[in-house]
Amino acid sequence: MRSISSTRRLRLAAAAATLGIALTGCADEVSGNGANSGGGKTSGDTVKIMVGGLDKVIYLPAVLTQRLGFFQEQGLDVRLLTEPAGVQATTALVAGEVQGVVGFYDHTLDLQAKSKQVESVVQLAQTPGEVEVVSKKAEDGLASPADFKGKKLGVTGLGSSTDFLTKYLAVRNGVKTGDFTPVAVGAGQTFVSALQQGSIDGGMTTDPTVAQILAQGTGKVLVDLRTPEGSRAALGGLYPASSLYMNTSWVNGHKETVHKLAGAFVKTLAWMAAHSPEEIAAKMPADYAKGGKELYVQAVRNTLPMFTRDGVMPADGPKTVHDVLKAFNPTIRNADIDLEKTYTTEFVRKAG
Repeated sequence: MRSISSTRRLRLAAAAATLGIALTGCADEVSGNGANSGGGKTSGDTVKIMVGGLDKVIYLPAVLTQRLGFFQEQGLDVRLLTEPAGVQATTALVAGEVQGVVGFYDHTLDLQAKSKQVESVVQLAQTPGEVEVVSKKAEDGLASPADFKGKKLGVTGLGSSTDFLTKYLAVRNGVKTGDFTPVAVGAGQTFVSALQQGSIDGGMTTDPTVAQILAQGTGKVLVDLRTPEGSRAALGGLYPASSLYMNTSWVNGHKETVHKLAGAFVKTLAWMAAHSPEEIAAKMPADYAKGGKELYVQAVRNTLPMFTRDGVMPADGPKTVHDVLKAFNPTIRNADIDLEKTYTTEFVRKAG
């Protein structure tokens, strides 16, 4: 894993200071020209996209689009980079390190409240795809979010979407955000280790980590946000999450490139809808199946309901996200958020 260069770290630190968040972690890059690209070398438009965890199933369309060769078909040289949490990916976007982020749509609202104009150009998911799990050691005293008080709850990073959603689940169930302790434990093995060691009582994570936890008997599901039904029950509606979002100024200045990106992603979403979990899993890098091939296929199967088929924003989705964020975030609550400026369907509708 490559360390962030000193110059880059300074730029990211400045952006983080502007947004009032911490900067941690490192970045890896998967090039559109490499063996993992699913296509040959291209001399087309070069675009860097930061992903909030390349091996997370919730962000699967990013790597899958590359593996299927759809970026190359559009004449794009897409470089996929990864950060351990979506909040760091957002920092990289604001710092100008990347042109786009595959991360949660809710960051567009958070950034607008901080006077940064960012918009979703392809809506990959209609639900968060997240799962609140509780460790076997703590399950007797943690039966629902109403029991969050006094607990240590894992999130990928402070200020991340898992942090947002955990706070909302608490507030919706009568627990104040100051009554529990969010702990930044990342994702994957660091999350599993924190759960096993008792550093956290529970936490919010995604597949394939969820599948590994259940298979190992380390914990159990408390709240499941992978399906539309689960999202409506816990959050009050569809909660559009994984998306490709970009600075609005960059979108307006590079419409042809954005149109190509949308075309590639929409083609991937249609491909996913027409293929089985086994076929999808087979296209992904082998080392993503850390718990074994069968477990990874199950993780893909459990998460598939979250994805859109056409990249279009669900009609009532932005309002649900706004309602969730302002329930616990006074900055969002007191800001005049223009939801129409947080997303666009211009490019996906043309692609469709």
